[in-house]
Amino acid sequence: MRRMSASVSTVLALGLLLTACGGGEEDRQVAQKCDSTLSPEAVKALGSLLGTEAFRSGGVGLGRITEALIQDQATPGGGPGLPDLCEVTADGDLRSGVKIDAVLYGPGDLYDDGTKWQAQGRHLYAMGREASADNKDAHLFVGCSSPRLKGSDKAPAPLHAMIRSDGRGKGAYPENTPATREAYLTVLHSVTLAVVRKLGCENDAGLPEKPVFEAKKWRGER
Repeated sequence: MRRMSASVSTVLALGLLLTACGGGEEDRQVAQKCDSTLSPEAVKALGSLLGTEAFRSGGVGLGRITEALIQDQATPGGGPGLPDLCEVTADGDLRSGVKIDAVLYGPGDLYDDGTKWQAQGRHLYAMGREASADNKDAHLFVGCSSPRLKGSDKAPAPLHAMIRSDGRGKGAYPENTPATREAYLTVLHSVTLAVVRKLGCENDAGLPEKPVFEAKKWRGER
C-alpha cells in the first residue's frame, strides 16, 4: 500500500508564507503566495478550519511537487519521501493546524473498497475517482493521463491528495458537520487542481472547476 509510506510514496511540501487572510485583495495575495494553488474560496475554508483568519506555513513550491510525483511514477517501488505538501498552523497557536499531502496510491488505499465504507462518520462525495471526508481529514483520488507521467497513456497515474487536522489544538478536531467536511474538500480540490494542471493531466484528471459536495452512498450501502 502506497498511502502515507515514505519509502514508496512521494509526500510533498508546499506552503503559504507568513500571512493573514481576510477578504478581497488579501485573499488573492495569500493564494498567489501559495504558488497559486489556493483559490479565494480555499483560503476562506482554510481559515474556518483553523478558527482564525491568520495562519502561516512553509514549503517547497508547485514545481518541486510535480517533479517529485513524476520521479515517483517512473521509479519501481516509488521514489524517496519528502515532507508534507503543506503544513499550515494558526498564527500564534502552533497546536492548531492542518497538513496536506499528495502521493501516488495503490488499489488498497481507496476507502470505498467494499469493506471500509462502514467507517463511522466518514462521508463519500461525487468528485474525482473517489472523495471522502469526516471531521479529522479528507481524501481525493484522481487518475491522471499526462505525457509527463510514464505509462499513464495506457493506465492513468493514481494520484491521492489528502488534508488532515493535526488534532493537537483545544478540542482536537472540529465538529463533523457538512460545513467542516466541505471546508476540507474545498482546500483539497483547489490544491489538487493546481497539481494536475501543472502535471498536464488530460481533462484536469476529471476534476470539475469547482468542488462538488454531492453526497454518494458507500458501496454496499442501501
